[in-house]
Amino acid sequence: MRLDRSWIERNIPHHGRMCLLDEVIEWDAGHIRCRSSTHRRPDHPLRSQNRLGVACGIEYAAQSMAVHGALAGGAPAGPSAGPDVGFIRSEVGFLAGLRDVQLHVARLDDLAGDLIADAELIAGDHGSALYEFALTSEARPLLSGRATVVFNANQRVNL
Repeated sequence: MRLDRSWIERNIPHHGRMCLLDEVIEWDAGHIRCRSSTHRRPDHPLRSQNRLGVACGIEYAAQSMAVHGALAGGAPAGPSAGPDVGFIRSEVGFLAGLRDVQLHVARLDDLAGDLIADAELIAGDHGSALYEFALTSEARPLLSGRATVVFNANQRVNL
């Protein structure tokens, strides 16, 4: 079931221009696939020196993981999933680490096709999750790697 940008903005902490995803194409308990065309926007919030480097693709993958967490945490995904439907939001996650990141292109803003962000849940519990992720455009690999997400990090660290 496809979920649109307005659903995504209601269910992850990123809003406005910083919400980089246009839609959820498919998802299940272990995987999510999202689509985006925002990399072509001249006012992209992550652009620097008039370009969008491929490392910014990690944020697309991280937002896909956040959407997956919201769905796995009980956010309604059916036709009744309007703005007034209540649910228990999944806990806020923080990107705690990246491993085996491979960058296959230099930049994203010069790609004509939409971006596809895939994230696969490898392991997880109430405290953390490990995902493998990949960003592609028209079946061309752009970047890939693994990410560790930690939930409720502010409760785990004495500041």
